[in-house]
Amino acid sequence: MKAKKTRYLIPLLIFAIIITFCSFSCSTPGPGEQTIEEAAQDTTEEITADEPEEQSIEVDKGVFSVEITLPASLFEGEDIDEVIAEAKEDGVSDVTVHDDGSLTYKMSKSKHNEMMREMKDDLLEYIEETKNSEDYKSIKDITHNKVFSEFTLLVDQEAFENSFDGFAALGLGMSGLYYQLFDGVAPDDYEVTVFIENLNTGEVFDTIVYPDAFEQ
Repeated sequence: MKAKKTRYLIPLLIFAIIITFCSFSCSTPGPGEQTIEEAAQDTTEEITADEPEEQSIEVDKGVFSVEITLPASLFEGEDIDEVIAEAKEDGVSDVTVHDDGSLTYKMSKSKHNEMMREMKDDLLEYIEETKNSEDYKSIKDITHNKVFSEFTLLVDQEAFENSFDGFAALGLGMSGLYYQLFDGVAPDDYEVTVFIENLNTGEVFDTIVYPDAFEQ
């Protein structure tokens, strides 16, 4: 699987402190006025309080970085050189190839946050499309937890069991696994559970656990 290509914006923080005290530079400030030192101190405190922008600059300078290891199973049949080139185009600063075929991506924290936001948006869009698709008529609703490790498909059971709508669970499982890997879950620990629930009775009549289901 490949991360969708996106354009990343490098945040810029511009400090502009303009202090003009012409006729008052040597005089004592009147009521409600500030000295040059006080004005500069106030401006410095305002800039210091702006944590998100300050952190973005530090991240893009490489002060913080994120490393993510992806298992070899994600790259079966792929040209590794092409995978690495595409990853770097997407903003990954370095890729390490391990003997077992797994890859470790290294990127700035801001790039990682951007990729996570994009994956989340793509997953939510896929969920909405699946719920409203004519291809999955038995599926009436889909719920999920915050980290996309659990999904519940609310379905018309009879219609579901007599259709190929189970492929929707496969798409959710794979997308959830990929999201977890980039969210820092170790390849040995990542897991997605899809519950198939009867819309009318509330009974869960089937449970699919990925990646175990790939081996069955």
